[in-house]
Amino acid sequence: MTGRRSAVTRRSIRRLCCGLLLSIAVSGCAILAPLVPQTVALRTSWPQGVPERTELASVPFFPQDEYQCGPAALATVLGASGAAVTPESLVPEVWLPSRKGSLQLEMLAAPRKHGRVSYRLEPNYSALLREVAAGNPVIVLQDVGPLFAWWHYAVVNGYDYGTGTIYLRSGTEPRKEMPFTAFERTWIKSGYWAMVVLPPDRVAASAEEDSWLESLLAFGRVADTDAVRRAYAAMLRRWPDSLAAAIGLANALHTQGSLAEAADVLRRALERHPQSVIAMNNLAQTLSDQGLQQQALEQIDRAMDAQSPFASDVRATRELILQRIQLRLQQHAQQRKAASSSR
Repeated sequence: MTGRRSAVTRRSIRRLCCGLLLSIAVSGCAILAPLVPQTVALRTSWPQGVPERTELASVPFFPQDEYQCGPAALATVLGASGAAVTPESLVPEVWLPSRKGSLQLEMLAAPRKHGRVSYRLEPNYSALLREVAAGNPVIVLQDVGPLFAWWHYAVVNGYDYGTGTIYLRSGTEPRKEMPFTAFERTWIKSGYWAMVVLPPDRVAASAEEDSWLESLLAFGRVADTDAVRRAYAAMLRRWPDSLAAAIGLANALHTQGSLAEAADVLRRALERHPQSVIAMNNLAQTLSDQGLQQQALEQIDRAMDAQSPFASDVRATRELILQRIQLRLQQHAQQRKAASSSR
């Protein structure tokens, strides 16, 4: 995964959302650089390929009840992804009455229960802008307290580089406008925490392969098999050389009973990763499950020749294949005996 999560971000995992958004005025180029470094950097390093103006007008808006910015923000991005939810339906999943807020862990976990992949962005403007430009509204965590920490979730659904404006669905305002500088002042205190929510057949525009895989592993623990299959298929389209995506897709296909498709995925993976013991082992298992025991034995013997930490799994797969071969021989012998006795 590219980038490193700051200590501020790690501490912020316990922070909660509450309060309404307050604008903070900032002026003076001399003091901007240390206070809003990413905004200053955008002057000379605007992300390549990102348009200078985007606004996602079709993103739904749910005015938040008191303190409940977490459910409102989640309903906004889930609705934009096509999920039929309301803030009220999400309250039991993310709202902590004792704390009057929502934790980041719950915010990331809740979309998975609704068949959506949640992904935490890298902590920078570039990732945020790329997602919005790709049509993905972004949940951000801001500290909007004028004196003391006052945590608030809002949804970025647009920006205009020419005027230096960020557009948000925030609190009771369907189109909150904030200067890039003022927005960064509130966002930086959370370690630039942000997330997107996507259907399983899409990949976040700013995603890196390893971090996206982490999101899919978490998604796979609660999602149904078909959603997992579509998610790994999308990942493999984005990163055709990804062995992990190929293994994940093949596993999902195997679970669905699509053994021939799973075997084809694994064969293609072995063309790109001929030394992968995992792919060899899984292909042998899949061939065996198809009843192709001799092909399975030839495949697992290739894996037996390789040194790997999966050697015990390979031995177990080979033993299963041998048992199936022996069972098939016994069945054939019994069939011949029964045929002879009936003559």
